[in-house]
Amino acid sequence: MTKNLPSEPARLGVVGVSGRMGQMLVETVSENPLVHLAAATEQFGHAWVSATIADKFPHIESDIVIRDDVEEAFSSVDAIIDFSTPAATVRNSECAASRQIVHVIGTTGMSAHELTKINRCATSAVIIRAGNMSLGVNLLVGLTEKVAHTLGSEFDIEILEHHHRYKVDAPSGTALMLGDAAARGRNISLETMSDRGRDGITGPRKTGNIGFSSVRGGDVVGEHDVIFSGQGERIVLRHIATDRTIYARGAINAALWGLKQKPGAYDMKDVLEIG
Repeated sequence: MTKNLPSEPARLGVVGVSGRMGQMLVETVSENPLVHLAAATEQFGHAWVSATIADKFPHIESDIVIRDDVEEAFSSVDAIIDFSTPAATVRNSECAASRQIVHVIGTTGMSAHELTKINRCATSAVIIRAGNMSLGVNLLVGLTEKVAHTLGSEFDIEILEHHHRYKVDAPSGTALMLGDAAARGRNISLETMSDRGRDGITGPRKTGNIGFSSVRGGDVVGEHDVIFSGQGERIVLRHIATDRTIYARGAINAALWGLKQKPGAYDMKDVLEIG
């Protein structure tokens, strides 16, 4: 059954509120009149558990208690926004399915087995998953697919991504989104035509492969280049993020969009109606 937007602000639950994205989400939700922070979680044993949002964000008036029990925390929410770990995300999807609420997933680095579990939950819940929630990146995904389709295999494709020193997975979820788009454009399998690392005497580049390079350092929010290198010319598609609020705003928009949808697996192209 299709849900309608609530007449009052949508009740959102934020996973991992102490993290970089968790804190940004709390801040962004507090400034958006269409949504209301109704629940917040942290992992078991975390120092923030049992504190209130006001304790950790003194400028935000909220008596919401940060909990480590997702079933309890999300008992009265319309949607969950989740930029956490793969294992936690699977548990949160199972909670969303049991309660038939929206689950917006920005978590990256998930295995095929974990994705299978999440997709199974989409039979009962609206699951919106994307390696990147920004409008610009999702437009870049569409452009990458189109350019890859237009140019022949004589153009080598390389994806370069740069993130802050604390990022734990590589390539980034966004880089993999771009790789998938390039592979679709070429009608090839990224799994079999992916080059994830070079070291030592590697020999010449294999024609048709999609290469990935990852840079980590400093406080870089996120930079992605898709490079098409041909003989005598090179095309570079680039997205530079300078503020994490683009991801938070995108996730909130996805949650609001999801409230109007039937259970199923969606991505940001569905939300933004592009592609």
